[in-house]
Amino acid sequence: MLELKVWSDYACFTRPENKAERVTYDVMTPSAARGVLEAVFWKPEFSWQVRQIVVLREVKRFSILRNEVNSRASERAASTWAKSGGGFYAEEDRAQRHALVLRDVEYIIRAEMILKPHTTDPLVKYTEMFQRRAEKGQAFHQPYLGNREFTAFFSPPDGHEQPANIVRQLGGEYAEREKRLNLGRMLFDLDFKSAKQGRLKYRQHDAQGVRWVDGQATPRFFDAVITDGGILRVPRELYDRQEVSG
Repeated sequence: MLELKVWSDYACFTRPENKAERVTYDVMTPSAARGVLEAVFWKPEFSWQVRQIVVLREVKRFSILRNEVNSRASERAASTWAKSGGGFYAEEDRAQRHALVLRDVEYIIRAEMILKPHTTDPLVKYTEMFQRRAEKGQAFHQPYLGNREFTAFFSPPDGHEQPANIVRQLGGEYAEREKRLNLGRMLFDLDFKSAKQGRLKYRQHDAQGVRWVDGQATPRFFDAVITDGGILRVPRELYDRQEVSG
């Protein structure tokens, strides 16, 4: 199993049930962890499967007020402006929104690389490439924790890290006696499926190469449980179901 330590001053793993006002989960989600790993190293020959997320610092929340815009970026609008003039004026579309985010976060991501059927090279080739990149601090793009403005930093663990006791912090003495804390429903990841009239386009990698596909993304959730003080374990069967549905 491969490990990567990641930390940041701020993080926001947004709960999808909260729309305009962002509210973070207390712990990094598996999809956010996958995003960090893919920022450091990714190839179409394998996929990442997150097994554990170790929380190294106690949960600290705080509220901020941010200026945002209401409209989404649109390729069609940009093309129209390029042809006939005009543009986007943020001052006319600005809105202030509250966000409940985390601060001073640090995690260890434990994950496995799963080779795709069309891969011919051995697994050790890719694991060694990942380890070298992590040691040198190399990444395809700067990883972030939830929101792009919350830049994250990473390195291999030094072996002395210990989970923070967030079971006691969030659940009290009863949860500590039970040695587990139920965080409720948490976002696992998005299932991308091709569809003739899909609402989005995404790039699909397989033995035939790379191509753009019309499809849709369906969120999937799981019952998140913290054990051993501060370790979130991701059930392996979630990925088995994802492979079948994909």
